This record gives sequence, C-alpha cells and structure tokens, in this order.
Amino acid sequence: MAKNGFAGFHPSTLKFLGQLQRNNNRDWFNKNKSRYEDEVLAPSLAFIEAMQRPVEQFSPLLNCVPKRVGGSLMRIYRDTRFAKDKTPYKTNIGIHFRHQAGCDVHAPGLYVHIEPKEVFLGVGMWHPDTKPLACVRQRIADSPAAWKRVRDSKAFRTHFELTGDRHEDLIRSTQCSRT
Repeated sequence: MAKNGFAGFHPSTLKFLGQLQRNNNRDWFNKNKSRYEDEVLAPSLAFIEAMQRPVEQFSPLLNCVPKRVGGSLMRIYRDTRFAKDKTPYKTNIGIHFRHQAGCDVHAPGLYVHIEPKEVFLGVGMWHPDTKPLACVRQRIADSPAAWKRVRDSKAFRTHFELTGDRHEDLIRSTQCSRT
C-alpha cells in the first residue's frame, strides 16, 4: 500500500465496469451494488483523498473532495430524462478536481476518466457557460501568437493532445461576435 493510503485501482475495478457495460440495468446493478462500492467507489474515493496534497502543491485553487455525493467523484447514475439512450448507469469512473470558484462540471479543472478501454486526463473546461467562454476567446484573440507558442511547443505536444474547439474557431467566433 502506498504511503498515502491509495494502493491503486485493482483489475477488478475495470472488470466491474466492463460487466456493467454488458449488463447496464437496475436489476444487475442492485445485485452487484456491494461490488460497486468495494471495487469502484472505495478505490475512487481513496484516489481522490490521495490526490489532495499533490494537487494542492501545484494548484491550490483546485478542490479534491473525497465524498460520495457533492465531491470530486461524479455520480454513477445517468440523467436519462432527455436522452435517447436510457441505460441508467455510467460505465466509467469520472473524477473532476474543479476550481474552487466553480460549482459544477462546467468549472475549469482536471478530469480523470477511467473505463475498461480508455483512461485519460482532461484539463480545461467542458461546455463552459457563455461568460467564461467569452473570456477564453477574448484572451486568445488578444494574444494569438502567445497561444500558438504554448499550443505548438514541443514540451506541450510531447505530453498532451489538444482536443475540442480549435483556436482558429475561437478567434473567428470572437471576431464575429464583435460585429
């Protein structure tokens, strides 16, 4: 076990998520809820707790809150009210270390995504509200050379892949909004 109490995600975590993908229904989940709590929930909360100090050291404005509800761990239940896909459960672990000024998934932060066939770390904002998006667009429009220098640097490209809206699209939509 690691010094911080987190020993890592066990292979049974991914096995459970894979089985949930194949059996995404309430009956199966209810029969396996104790497995979910032991194999997914408990290690996820331990991971969040273990990340509190390291995240605070490089970004003290990000919150790492190890709570079942209202913390950094995203809930397993899907909102199916307006979705065509009515499967009731998310089949991944979603962890969001959000900025302290934000109150939901649209806040800037770090996102950890774990599922059987894909694990990734996301940084930034997901579907930001109009005001923060306008600020990002304006900053890029004001200093496009600086943005390109960071975006195209070897140090950045070696470790990260930029996805989402492209910088040129951000500038174009900012310029359009000024006219």
